[in-house]
Amino acid sequence: MERRRVKHQTSFEERLASQARRLRDEANKLPPGGERDDLIRRARQTDTVLHLNEWLTSPGLAAPK
Repeated sequence: MERRRVKHQTSFEERLASQARRLRDEANKLPPGGERDDLIRRARQTDTVLHLNEWLTSPGLAAPK
C-alpha cells in the first residue's frame, strides 16, 4: 500500500496559526455557552501545539543527557 503524499502551499506553522485564528473568530460569533467554550479550548490547544513545534524545531534544543 502506497502512502498518499500532499504538497502544502503553506508551512505547518502558518496552517496552525490560521486554524487558531479561525476557531477564535468562530467562537466570537457565538453566544456564551458550551459550543463557544469548546472552540476557544481548541484554539488554545492549537496555540500550544504551535509553541511546542517552535520549541522542538529550535536550533538550541539539545538531546537529553
